[in-house]
Amino acid sequence: MMLMLLFVLLVWLPEACGMCKAKCLLTVEQSEVDPEHHYTSGDYFISVIVSARFGWFQLLTFDRSPSTKFSSNSSKFFWKFLPFLFAIENINQKGHLLPNITLGYNTYENFFKVEMTTDPLLDLLSDGEANVPNYRCGRQRNTVAVLEEAEAGISIQMSTMLGTYKIPQISYGFASKIMRDKTHFPFFYLMLPAEGIQYPGMVQLLLYFRWTMVALIAPKTDQGELFMRTMSSLMLRNGICAITYQSFAINVAKGIFSAKNDYKLTKVSVFVYGSETGSFSLGMKIIHQVLKDLHDFTDKVWITTAQWDLSLDLMYSMKYMKQVSGIFSFLIKKKKWVNYDALITLIEIVPKLLKKSFRCSSTKDAFSVKVWRRCRQTEELEGLRKELIGQIPALVSYLLYDTTWALGRALNSAYICTSKRSVRNRGMKKEASRLKAWQLHPFLQSSQFHNNSIEGIYLDQKGDLTADLDLVNWFIFPNRSVKRVKSGSLEKEAFQGFKFSIDQKSIAQVEMLNKMPLPPSRCVESCRPGFMKVAREGDFICCYDCHPCAEGTISTMEDAEKCTKCPADQHPNIKRDDCIPKIYTFLSYQETLGIILASLALFLSLITGLVLGSFIKFQETPIVKANNRDLSYILLITLLLSFLTSFLFIGRPRRATCLLQQVAFSNIFSVAISTVLAKTITVVLAFLATKPGNKAKRWLGKSLANSIILFCSGVQVVLCSIWLSTSPPFPESDMYSRSTTIILQCNQGSVAMFYLALGYMGFLALICFMVAFFARNLPGAFNEAKLITFSMLVFCSVWISFVPTYLSTKGKYMLAVQIFSILASSTGLLCCIFIPKCYIIFLRPDLNSKEHLMSKKSRN
Repeated sequence: MMLMLLFVLLVWLPEACGMCKAKCLLTVEQSEVDPEHHYTSGDYFISVIVSARFGWFQLLTFDRSPSTKFSSNSSKFFWKFLPFLFAIENINQKGHLLPNITLGYNTYENFFKVEMTTDPLLDLLSDGEANVPNYRCGRQRNTVAVLEEAEAGISIQMSTMLGTYKIPQISYGFASKIMRDKTHFPFFYLMLPAEGIQYPGMVQLLLYFRWTMVALIAPKTDQGELFMRTMSSLMLRNGICAITYQSFAINVAKGIFSAKNDYKLTKVSVFVYGSETGSFSLGMKIIHQVLKDLHDFTDKVWITTAQWDLSLDLMYSMKYMKQVSGIFSFLIKKKKWVNYDALITLIEIVPKLLKKSFRCSSTKDAFSVKVWRRCRQTEELEGLRKELIGQIPALVSYLLYDTTWALGRALNSAYICTSKRSVRNRGMKKEASRLKAWQLHPFLQSSQFHNNSIEGIYLDQKGDLTADLDLVNWFIFPNRSVKRVKSGSLEKEAFQGFKFSIDQKSIAQVEMLNKMPLPPSRCVESCRPGFMKVAREGDFICCYDCHPCAEGTISTMEDAEKCTKCPADQHPNIKRDDCIPKIYTFLSYQETLGIILASLALFLSLITGLVLGSFIKFQETPIVKANNRDLSYILLITLLLSFLTSFLFIGRPRRATCLLQQVAFSNIFSVAISTVLAKTITVVLAFLATKPGNKAKRWLGKSLANSIILFCSGVQVVLCSIWLSTSPPFPESDMYSRSTTIILQCNQGSVAMFYLALGYMGFLALICFMVAFFARNLPGAFNEAKLITFSMLVFCSVWISFVPTYLSTKGKYMLAVQIFSILASSTGLLCCIFIPKCYIIFLRPDLNSKEHLMSKKSRN
């Protein structure tokens, strides 16, 4: 029957509303007043739902109206909606913004509860005397927008109901990233960057103080769970481990706040707190009680996600802060923030002044039952403004004030557009149509709406809201005063993420106020430079061992993940914590080895020159003329040049010297050996010519000797020409053979051609040795065969030992081996062949005569 009666009343509603003096049929007589909700009338309504205080809600028994109980200090949150009231009043007084239009408002309190949000939503969606959406009778309210700063669960509840009517939902708090999904929340507008903009700064703060072992704390809400997942992943990538996760449940119905006792909490000194507006103080209270039960009274540091002024929260949580040595948070950069004294004044006088400005009585209103259940503004807030004249500059910096003004400007733009369309259609309509909530969306989506709204907030290159943040450290003094110290900043950089900086002086001030340094929170001591971290199997990522860097690698910072190699031109120092330039090394004239070899080469060159000069001076003597005097001159000249080629190997390698080194050495020695071979063959032919009837005499002469020299050395010239044309030697810097030096040397170009030229020279020496060996016992005066045999024996011994020695050395010592081999082999030829003759020339001139030569010949 009641349902039928209700249906009849709804059908009869249009006729009833047409009567001038008829009352709405849905009228519920109530005298109970809700002092938590306030309102004033106007042409357009802006509603704000504030989460200001907690209340303990009794179970519903359905025999009386629901009732609530509040904590004794709940009145401290009354000031929260004052910026909103002042903004509405300022907009109404400034006629240029909304001329001939008055803004009304509704303020609601939802006590941080999703369940208690339904009642305010039903009221602002109902234009009649009862909470019945879509039922219109009597005076109608045109709600154009709803402001809120609730956590994700409450925001989703609001969006579900407001979205049906396309009413804009504007959040002036740090909403979860979930709410940025326009597919599910198309009418939700963020005025601040999404929650998480401060996460990189929190991680950098942990890394700066080397707090690598922390505890993660958050309430059991959707936003709290998202914080846990996001921060744990971000910290893990930076080598920070959360050894415990504390999610505390909030049971408002019973007033019980609980968390599990975890002994891991006693191992850390830093708590990373994913706080929300309604649970900041509660979370600290819970952890304080847990630590008390675990008998842990050491100093702790809190790093919180809270991006609002914590002065009041900390002031009323003072008894839980005895073991807190630092609280870090991030605030949006602003020119001026609310100061502590202003907040104290607000807490003391706001409740009294609000009672004067609002009437909270049960007098029946002619239009709506809900109107007489809320406190109606009866006078302007001028008296309240005069009392707070010193605090107004601080108040207007609040986010709600700026958001309300931004909404007023957007409403003005929308109203102008609607009025212009009404003027064009004036012939069709009698009066201008009223602005609807859905018509406001295009103006709320404009970039001007955000850029001209809240100080410190701007759109980045991607069009997302962002802000530069200040790192703030909070202090609570015994007299319940709160001090805020700026300790750093977190700034957005174009295309480069965020830039985090720390003010060293502020950190020193923080430690001075604490009268002690900030406590450490690590599993192990840091690995010094020169060491790297090695994870312990089965332990936390922040617990590790330190191993020294391997040979040739360094680590320049503490807790290095791995050691790195130095650049090719540098090498590690002894501690392996820095790279120092390598020393350039080559066989120079300034070092001892170079001086010795150069001096020896010069000395042997002088000796060779003296021998050559002596042979020229005594060229007509029999001992010089014997065995082809011209070949002796050629051999002495080549020996002189071979000694001088040593200087091509000493000094800084150049392109010219690299080209001449091996080519000159190979060709000069080939000529020398060819000359020795020619001398040996000459001795053999001379002996054969003495035998009767032997035709070898016709081969004697200069032509055969010259032919042997030209042919044998010509082959070497051809090989060297091919070498130079295909892959010539060139100077290079060998950075890898030695760890501490860079070897400047000549690259042989083609190693095969180098050993081919060396092998050909050895082949000539072997032939010469064999011929001389077989001719060593031939009769005759001044027979050089024996001398050549010994010289070739020395020559071959030197160069056979040269090959393995050359291959086993590097750099300047390789060159020293080759120079020594050149000097030794050349000296062997000089001494074995020419020193005996010099002995006769200078010491036994009696033997250097034709008579002696003929007598010796006849004896033979």
